[in-house]
Amino acid sequence: MQSPTKRLQALLNGPEFLSMPCCFDALSARLIEQAGFPLTFMSGFAVSAARLAAPDTGLISYAEMVNQGRDICAAVSIPVIGDGDTGYGNPANVKRTVHGYAQAGFAGIMIEDQLAPKRCGHTLGKEVVSRREALQRLQAAVDARDEGAEILIMARTDARATQGMEEALWRMQAFADIGADILFLEAPWDEPEMRAFCERIPGPKLANMLEEGLTPLLPPAQLEAIGYKIAAYPLTLLNSAVFAMQQALQELKQGRIPRNRVDFESVRRIVGFPQYDTLLAGYAERFGPET
Repeated sequence: MQSPTKRLQALLNGPEFLSMPCCFDALSARLIEQAGFPLTFMSGFAVSAARLAAPDTGLISYAEMVNQGRDICAAVSIPVIGDGDTGYGNPANVKRTVHGYAQAGFAGIMIEDQLAPKRCGHTLGKEVVSRREALQRLQAAVDARDEGAEILIMARTDARATQGMEEALWRMQAFADIGADILFLEAPWDEPEMRAFCERIPGPKLANMLEEGLTPLLPPAQLEAIGYKIAAYPLTLLNSAVFAMQQALQELKQGRIPRNRVDFESVRRIVGFPQYDTLLAGYAERFGPET
């Protein structure tokens, strides 16, 4: 069986456009797989919200992220890309982060050029590091991959918001030259900027489709025509889960049992009760009844 990294590389090399809902825990990742999507991404925003109920402003640590990722990767067979934020420090920290994510089972890791502590890419107050520091950071990630960490590198720049589109394109080209496997220019403002990115920079590229974000929400066919390979939906599941829970809580508060829910048997199947019971039955049959 192919490793998660080889499966991710095969998807990138294949002809299909990749729609990628993002997960925040093992259950959401499993639902993505069961729905038939070929890959997922562990969103830092969503993990920070679900695990800490805290904003995506660098409050969550490397250890918390890699622990969450280990559970997610163990729950599914599809490739998972992990949000590695800024790499959690200097180039030595970046290399450790890349190796740690690979050991946790991730097929890919995203490293970005924001100044730590970072912020959600579609909020105000972002800053990016210098070109020199950004290149050092990405080079360390690529070196970790080339030195044995079986993982692909997604390089992200947030320079569009702080220094303009030309600087963002310069950084994307530099990251491609260093050897990034996937390129992610965060928050282009319109379709012409999205086209400029795809036309000028080689390699597989990701579009971040955040509802109510800065980038136009375009259908997959249009994104593919522009030149993207992946469409990420970073908060669609988290937003939907929050909405559903708020609705259920309101109904409970009013003394009613919520109607819009899956049944208990469906949840049992999703989390694996049938497989668990079959496993135990097999051992019981193999060794016979108690004597």
